Amino acid sequence: MNLRSSWVAETGQTREDTRLTQIGATTPQNTLEARSGILAGSNSGQYRASGFSLDGGTAAMSATLNPGRAVIQGQSGQGVYPVALASALTLVFAPGDAQFGRIDLVVLRVYDSLYDSSNRHEAVAEIIQGTPAQTPVPPATPPLSLPLYEVMVPATASAGTGGINWNTSLRDLRTSIVALGGILPVLGEIRPGAYPGQYQDSGGSLQRWDGSAWVPYPSALGGIAPAGALGSASYTGQYRDTAGGVLQRWNGTAWLPAVPGPAFNATDDGGYTTSLTYTPTLVERTANPLTLTFTAPASRSVLISYGSRVYTAASDTATAYMSLRVTRGATVDLEPNDNLAVVYSGSVAASVSSVMRLHSLIPGTSYTLTALHRSSNAGVRAWFDGVYLRVDAQT
Repeated sequence: MNLRSSWVAETGQTREDTRLTQIGATTPQNTLEARSGILAGSNSGQYRASGFSLDGGTAAMSATLNPGRAVIQGQSGQGVYPVALASALTLVFAPGDAQFGRIDLVVLRVYDSLYDSSNRHEAVAEIIQGTPAQTPVPPATPPLSLPLYEVMVPATASAGTGGINWNTSLRDLRTSIVALGGILPVLGEIRPGAYPGQYQDSGGSLQRWDGSAWVPYPSALGGIAPAGALGSASYTGQYRDTAGGVLQRWNGTAWLPAVPGPAFNATDDGGYTTSLTYTPTLVERTANPLTLTFTAPASRSVLISYGSRVYTAASDTATAYMSLRVTRGATVDLEPNDNLAVVYSGSVAASVSSVMRLHSLIPGTSYTLTALHRSSNAGVRAWFDGVYLRVDAQT
């Protein structure tokens, strides 16, 4: 018997057999069945799983199966069989066919005559020999078996002809298991989860089973997906980093900056107006009108800063006003008014500014600010220079 097992042999199960094989690790497959697989881990902690690894070494037709522990699930209601290989085992492969190559299958197999006709009660590691063919295919996996490796045996391979090329002839079929609730280190085939909230480590990211698919961990728990890890979003309100270092939020239709702005626009091109009503145009200024477009954040609120260097030419009594218009496409949400304006009276220039809070915005919608100006006296030029607009999103 080359493989230790428990609750298979009719007689002869030793206490050592039981100690070695009481694994306590089963990953559910459904309500009654566990997933067949090997226990993850390695002696150094460097590898995801080294149990039951196959080393060809320098031998032509034999390889070493390394120690490990595993479980093999029978039919529903039959239960799961824990097995353990306590020391390395040498497997010898038959010589190659004279004409064609073949694929052999290395498996852990349980014989239990209560459920089969083998008249055996034991667990073994064995080679299932494939059929030589021009295009060989692996043999079928026997019942109550856990496939470990496919081994390509070339035509005429033997100890005298160089044997099997162990660097290119192995295909690792091992799958891993962990105890219920543990994070499964994926090895080999990616299988469906057994319940929503199950986790697995795919090697590049932590994933959560949502009931139908493995979802990257940031998507599942609302974390920030790293740059390049997430193309399409899973839900509105999801966040991701970008290669440029800009945090983005999915608004349901597009990725937008999570904290838009600050948006800013300014001009050093000065001009004047004598208009008694608010106008976006200043005489002698080429940048007409001065506008700033921004996207409303998820918080629905922004702070708007605005100001200018102002004076009223040759008058200390006239007043210069600067205010704002807020539009959303063709819709005007806020008209300029004196209550929100920055104002100044005097023939000596001064810098004036103000901050206002704009709220109840529609997240993800584009808004435009326009700077407007007026004079309190149609005969006095109100001069504006260094006009600026700035928008900061509130969180």
